[in-house]
Amino acid sequence: MFKKKAFFSKYWLKYTNRPGYTRYKWELANDKKIRYADAVIGSPRLTNIKLIKAFAAASGEINFSHSGNAGDVIYALPTIKKIQELTGAKVNLYLTLGQPLLVTGYKEHPLGNVMLNQKMADMLCPLLKAQPYINNCEVYTDQHIHIDLDYFRDGLVPMDKGNIARWCGYITGINAELWQQWLFVEPDTTFADTIIIARSERYRSRAADYTFLSNYKNIKFIGVKSEYDDIKQFIPHIQWIEMKDFLQMAQTIAGCKFFIGNQSFPFSVAEALKVPRILEVSFDVINVVPEGGNGYDFLFQDHFETLVEMLNNN
Repeated sequence: MFKKKAFFSKYWLKYTNRPGYTRYKWELANDKKIRYADAVIGSPRLTNIKLIKAFAAASGEINFSHSGNAGDVIYALPTIKKIQELTGAKVNLYLTLGQPLLVTGYKEHPLGNVMLNQKMADMLCPLLKAQPYINNCEVYTDQHIHIDLDYFRDGLVPMDKGNIARWCGYITGINAELWQQWLFVEPDTTFADTIIIARSERYRSRAADYTFLSNYKNIKFIGVKSEYDDIKQFIPHIQWIEMKDFLQMAQTIAGCKFFIGNQSFPFSVAEALKVPRILEVSFDVINVVPEGGNGYDFLFQDHFETLVEMLNNN
């Protein structure tokens, strides 16, 4: 059994036996992962498909909660969808408001210091309620929760790499079909010849220059006003579409010619819809991965321009 060293023993090892100290650090990190895994698997939580199926058979419904950013909620949906398909249970999703947000870097987040607030929930719920596998979606008050989808935040899952859409699968034992569409809306076909862009202030690639898009005529922006004002410096004729809610945003993206975005909420919608889409990958945090048909991503400018030209000519 691994035993953690006392303060002085640890630093004595560090300065007298460097290889031994390196091995000790590895064993310490490994022990932490093992303890976390044991806590998940050995807990009364619904952390595998047998437990989930048995519970669903007895109760007929499953209540999920999520407090993350809107994009994290969208990326949790493939797991929710798969669970609903496997169990046939009614699925209710409750959004927990006001959880603290740690913003790294110098860019601000539109929600300030929380991951989800009332306004964002009001924008998000119409889209979630429209999904055929979700029975109800509303703000969490005191409802009994059966599966807390925030449990991946407890320490083991590395959130700066991999694929966000797999996080909830790791804690429930569900392998969602990420190559398949998991958001369903009626496309707004008035945007059939339009390139839709969304670009948040966070997660930008230092190598991406959007100026060349000024050569494309029918191009519109979705996002907050400050983001629109920023991109207008590079694409002067770009028009802003102000959204009443995220159902309208999804309908716009579903109906567009193709979508361009960085690792922000609108791209999660494009990814879920499986529309033709281009992802601007952040060098610093690569944790969004296009999967399935019509999905493209880039790190370098010439690849960006080539992808836009290809999709525009399709």
